[in-house]
Amino acid sequence: MRSFYASVECVKRGLDPMKEKLAVVGDVNRSGSIILAASPELKKQHGIKNVSRFFELPNDPGIHIAEAKMSDYLKVSVEITKLVNQYVPKEAIHQYSVDELWVTVNGLEKLYGGRWEIARMIKQELYDTMGLTCSIGIGDNKFLAKVVMDLYAKQTGIAECTYKDVKEKLWPVPVENIWGIGKKMMSNLNRMGIVTLGQLANFPLERLKKRFGVMGEQLYWHAWGADLSPVIGDFQKQEQKGFGHGITLLRDYHGDEVFACILDLCEEACRRARTAGKAGRTVHLGVGYCQETGGGFSRSKSVALPTNITMEMYGVCMQLFNEFYDGVSKIRRVFITLNNLYKDEETQLDLFTDKTKQKDLGYVMDQIREKHGSTSLLRATSFTDLGITLDRSRKIGGHKA
Repeated sequence: MRSFYASVECVKRGLDPMKEKLAVVGDVNRSGSIILAASPELKKQHGIKNVSRFFELPNDPGIHIAEAKMSDYLKVSVEITKLVNQYVPKEAIHQYSVDELWVTVNGLEKLYGGRWEIARMIKQELYDTMGLTCSIGIGDNKFLAKVVMDLYAKQTGIAECTYKDVKEKLWPVPVENIWGIGKKMMSNLNRMGIVTLGQLANFPLERLKKRFGVMGEQLYWHAWGADLSPVIGDFQKQEQKGFGHGITLLRDYHGDEVFACILDLCEEACRRARTAGKAGRTVHLGVGYCQETGGGFSRSKSVALPTNITMEMYGVCMQLFNEFYDGVSKIRRVFITLNNLYKDEETQLDLFTDKTKQKDLGYVMDQIREKHGSTSLLRATSFTDLGITLDRSRKIGGHKA
């Protein structure tokens, strides 16, 4: 979808998403809030990017400001998926994000024609029914479809890259413009003399594997246009590897303030684990310091018996925090994870601790929240200005619902 959040806001206001200047801001009451989306015209005229800040918007009376409404964008995303589902079965749809998906159209020639015809039909129907514009990449696999969309379809609307087109269309492209290659990988490749995708394709595979492991092999085959990830399957049912929650705090926290945030995050992670009938043995805590000092730490610790008890996980997190926190730096980001999962009913009881009562308490609290709302039962610290649960309950994906 083209500038998805901004386009949805334009349609809500009866504006043309491709012609009007509109910025979607996470929180209009904070000048430092991030611009989540900018319409193509705003990007073109003022160079505003999706990572720009609210205060960086120029004083242009023609710019429309919209506060993010994540629930609206999710509803529209579901409707787009439903529309595509009218052409193909759900097994042929792989939802990649709120504004991107892959769709496999093999075998539809007798119904709709070739893939170009199907792409045009979907693109036109999206515009006719929702007023939204999209870009479509066509490829022999998921990698080629995604890359050709990023590189070409955003300018032309629809673009195609087959195996035989790789050398012409992809090899001249700088590696940093290729999906899956970030700034750090770009720097590593550049130091090896690899600047374009063609140079990556012709670099010795064994050296890439030795330097980057499995990732090096994947980079090599992607450079040749090869991608073996499935394009049809049940992409909704995936095995849960862990339960994690993280947050970028609205202000810098001192070391003696962050305990409330960690407790709220542990509560949510353990709630999700209990809901899935899981318990975990490994607790991970990540802390990022404020921008002035930079840095932080990321550490894990395993416990003897799997747990999904909030206070047990919180206790391990605080042990890690007290051991690795430098005692001086202010804190801006916190992330916790419970992984190394087991089925909850298979976990052993501790002879020295009445875990049964603690677990039952957690499940009862979950039932109350399920019936009366996520904020119907909270710990006292959540009501202080150090807690994060109340603010998070009003958001989806970190932004206002």
